[in-house]
Amino acid sequence: MLKDIQDRADITKLVHTFYERLLKEEEFRHLFLEVAELDILAHFEIIIDFWESVLFQAGKYKRNTLQKHLDLHMDYRLTNEHFNRWLAIFNATVDELFEGAIAKGAKDRALSIATIIKMKIDDLENRRLALNN
Repeated sequence: MLKDIQDRADITKLVHTFYERLLKEEEFRHLFLEVAELDILAHFEIIIDFWESVLFQAGKYKRNTLQKHLDLHMDYRLTNEHFNRWLAIFNATVDELFEGAIAKGAKDRALSIATIIKMKIDDLENRRLALNN
């Protein structure tokens, strides 16, 4: 039986394992390392702060997740396939490492966040199309 996500150490394990898997895929490696030019080690700390804030109301994440993704979309078109694959890898990683209410909450929040970002990207694209017509 697996334990639930309990603290920052568990979130760190989740984030490191998830990104290890994600970056094995050429599309995501290109997106993160070449398009966004992320310092992946610094990014880990930001994402760990994000998930600790989401799951445990730690208040450590102070950035605008939505705007970061909209800006990235302007440089490199983010598709439904990107979000679906990201979610599939995230959910599989959570399921492999943890089980319980907080683990389920992490998957639920990931889906909610991805859905909102996709909706905002769709809105952005629709506005762009309207302006061009």
